[in-house]
Amino acid sequence: MRYSKNMNMLSEEENKSLRNFKVAVIGCGGLGGFIAEMLARLGIGNLICIDGDVFDESNLNRQLLSRESNLGKHKALIAHEHLSGVNSTIDISYKIEMLHEENAEETLMGYDLVFDAVDDIEVKLMLQGVCEKLEIPLIHGAIGGWYGQVSTILPGDRTLDKIYRGATGIESLLGNPSFTPATIASIQVAEGLKVLLGKGDILSKKVLHIDLLEHEYEVIEF
Repeated sequence: MRYSKNMNMLSEEENKSLRNFKVAVIGCGGLGGFIAEMLARLGIGNLICIDGDVFDESNLNRQLLSRESNLGKHKALIAHEHLSGVNSTIDISYKIEMLHEENAEETLMGYDLVFDAVDDIEVKLMLQGVCEKLEIPLIHGAIGGWYGQVSTILPGDRTLDKIYRGATGIESLLGNPSFTPATIASIQVAEGLKVLLGKGDILSKKVLHIDLLEHEYEVIEF
């Protein structure tokens, strides 16, 4: 059975229920590639990958979906092709576009969960607002060098307003190795699964900061 290794961690009923959810991954690069693959392997029934960018050589050091053979190709298209080979039993779609105020609401309407895998703070804040309006939980992730953070943003939490108050992105200054995106993406997917199934403690009105250099893990509550 495809999902037999999920058993005991999840019940058979919970495994089957994953086929009923619609989940959107915004960004198919460092975080998004790992997130999308893990969701497909879990068996999320309806998955959409959204990204308007193409792969370039600088992506090869860390982005799961990046290959020398697909440089210059659209990330969302490659995500669709790759995930279709991972799990052909689920509905996988894609959009080659950047989300913005004019198209985000229409694109995300009807989804049960959205994953933030973008690196632009303004886009993150926009996603928070649109998801709040549509009453969709948003799983936030951000990375830079040895560091990363995760937060589960339920409609009305407005956690990103607190995280990014007066802040600017530091990813370009710290760089990104291969392991940080994989680590943060894994935690995002775990949070998303808990939200969908109503299990465990989630990072609502909290942010988990991770320092992989010194192995420091801190949950800050707002």
